[in-house]
Amino acid sequence: MLHLLLHMAHAEGPITSGEAAEMLNTNPVVVRRTMAGLRDAGLVRSEKGHAGGWTLIRPLDSMTMMDVYEAVGKPRIFAIGLADPAPECLVEQAVNASMTGALHAAEAMLIAHLREVTLAEIARDFEKRAASHVAKP
Repeated sequence: MLHLLLHMAHAEGPITSGEAAEMLNTNPVVVRRTMAGLRDAGLVRSEKGHAGGWTLIRPLDSMTMMDVYEAVGKPRIFAIGLADPAPECLVEQAVNASMTGALHAAEAMLIAHLREVTLAEIARDFEKRAASHVAKP
């Protein structure tokens, strides 16, 4: 969704769910479902009709990565986890305790980062990369 929101910021008009789905290599239904969360969070709006589609309603400098993460339902951050959260084996208990602590610490660091980074910062990074890419022979 970050990818799509940055495209929306540079679009000259609304982006349809079909166009967004092509950008994200997914189905328009998935886009509409996900964008509904962004709409409910006050980040985007949708307009129906021939010239309709999705548009941003907040400037990028007032949107953080955390806003987007929360708007899409706070999905699980890490795909890894404990194989057996209540093992009888004392070795596995020790491993789980270590992994649990490490996962919580990593998640806390990532959440802190999500709160700090605005979409405007990401857009500026993109623009800098695009300028240097064009400048290369």
